[in-house]
Amino acid sequence: MLAQEFLDTLYKKHISTEIYPPTSSVSRLITKVLLILFPEQTKKHYQSVGELEDAFLKLQAELASILTSMQPHLTEEADLIAKKFIKKLPEVHRLLTTDVQAILDGDPAAKSEYEVVRAYPGFYAIAFYRLAHVLCQSNVPLLPRLITEFAHSKTGIDIHPAAEIGEYFYIDHGTGTVVGETAVLGKNVKLYQGITLGALSVSKDMARQKRHPTIEDNVVIYSGATILGGETVIGHDSIVGGNVWLTKSIPPFTKIYHQEQVKIS
Repeated sequence: MLAQEFLDTLYKKHISTEIYPPTSSVSRLITKVLLILFPEQTKKHYQSVGELEDAFLKLQAELASILTSMQPHLTEEADLIAKKFIKKLPEVHRLLTTDVQAILDGDPAAKSEYEVVRAYPGFYAIAFYRLAHVLCQSNVPLLPRLITEFAHSKTGIDIHPAAEIGEYFYIDHGTGTVVGETAVLGKNVKLYQGITLGALSVSKDMARQKRHPTIEDNVVIYSGATILGGETVIGHDSIVGGNVWLTKSIPPFTKIYHQEQVKIS
């Protein structure tokens, strides 16, 4: 028999823990949204505009139901947040279309939009990020993190939903790439695998400060690079080579590479 003290402690935890929607419900809903926006991913194709409108209304109702269960933690009514989310989907779709184009333009191995949507983990992670970001903008707690962490589990790409990311965003391969909460990325930014856009310190007293770097337009960052700090700015049209470690800003049009040293004894 388990100790009574342990059981009492666990029981108190059970009755006091906030009840939030399960990750499975949230991830299923966002997956449905993605499948409507990009039918390349599914066999279900809608046969009329009316059917599509009905599908979006059902998604809105489903999201409202999920949000209603956490209404005390919301700054607006659940129904209003759900309605705003659906209304922002055309802009999300536009942004994701630019992301697809960035991958097509930047990867010689990419043969078609269909292939990018179906097979590229970078696109999958970006899509879930962009949808989660909309909820983040409505101050919805926890759910945006559940959405991006679901994509993280599938792709190995960790993008915080509060990060600000411009159009034509491209992640190639991407496994192990991390984009922190207060990171700001401009237009036409290209990231490879194993990149960290992180903070110099993980101190809790910095929670409300900008802790992660700013990456300006038209920057390419190669695999293994680590860029840290809220005041660190990578100037536009720069190239950051593989395995570079940066904690200071660099001006526009800079090329910075890791210097290998080979010592023969």
